[in-house]
Amino acid sequence: MIVVSGIQPTGNLHLGNYLGAIRNWVKMQDEMEGDGKCLFFLADLHAISLPHNPAELAANTLEMTAALVACGLDPSRCVLFNQAQVPAHAEMQWLLNGTARMGWLNRMTQWKDKAGKNREGQSVALFGYPVLQAADVLLYQATHVPVGEDQKQHLELARDIAQKFNNDFASEESPVFTLPEPFIPPAAARIMSLRDGSKKMSKSDPSDMSRISLTDDADTMAQKVKKAKTDPEPLPSEVEGLTGRPEALNLVTIYAALAESSAEQVLADHGGAGFGQFKPALAELMVSVLSPIRDRFVELKDDREQLDAILARGAAQARELGTPTLDAAYKALGLVRG
Repeated sequence: MIVVSGIQPTGNLHLGNYLGAIRNWVKMQDEMEGDGKCLFFLADLHAISLPHNPAELAANTLEMTAALVACGLDPSRCVLFNQAQVPAHAEMQWLLNGTARMGWLNRMTQWKDKAGKNREGQSVALFGYPVLQAADVLLYQATHVPVGEDQKQHLELARDIAQKFNNDFASEESPVFTLPEPFIPPAAARIMSLRDGSKKMSKSDPSDMSRISLTDDADTMAQKVKKAKTDPEPLPSEVEGLTGRPEALNLVTIYAALAESSAEQVLADHGGAGFGQFKPALAELMVSVLSPIRDRFVELKDDREQLDAILARGAAQARELGTPTLDAAYKALGLVRG
């Protein structure tokens, strides 16, 4: 197995990022050691598809690197790098642009969502974003790509591009690209806002009380849990009893994810309890799980030398791994490289 996945360096990681994606990356790294390869990257080239502050992007890339390592990614057991240090990503995107079709990209729901009504005013990079995503995984002959529901369509596009390229420019016996399969991580928790159980936890929410940031200290975490929105009813003993109670469901989901348990088990243990009793238990569990991550992050985030070294080493590995496929793509297209 070769697993490839990326994350935009937005800075200020929160509980939803950790439980929804990063913890599963760490599990994949641990489970695949010696039996495959994991490549995880900071998608800084993707970040320039929308208006951005260059200084913030540079700082966020290093901060995100520190956060990923603090969460458990080990640069000696996975390949951790940022796209911009591996020019093959941009080169491969350009080579694949000749195979991707405008109609395919026009159908991308994320393009429609992000562009809104002002499609003419959006960058070409935003429109071509899915082709760069395809390049990100095809470059390394990825066999599996972790995807949530919102990314399935982009992986299908990557497979379509790979299949058409292979059909047009390669033989059946020796295709240029592997068609990656989706990998649906087990128990990828969907964490919602602490102020509104119908909205995902997000760093863009104006209220800092809506999210648990990985930089929060123990007292701040406990305070945010204490003030999280709930309803007056006690917790039910069955999951069905959470229907129509989004905030209660969210807190139970967070507890189950942190405990690596299930909502059923949480309610078996806490059913009948009021939130005055449940919230302190949740806060205690949260602090025990997240405090070591926060401490490691605080220790790492200002160590520019170590972070630069981690990214440089990972980029060197990624360049080496991606070169054979890039060479094969150039050759298949009849292009002569210097």
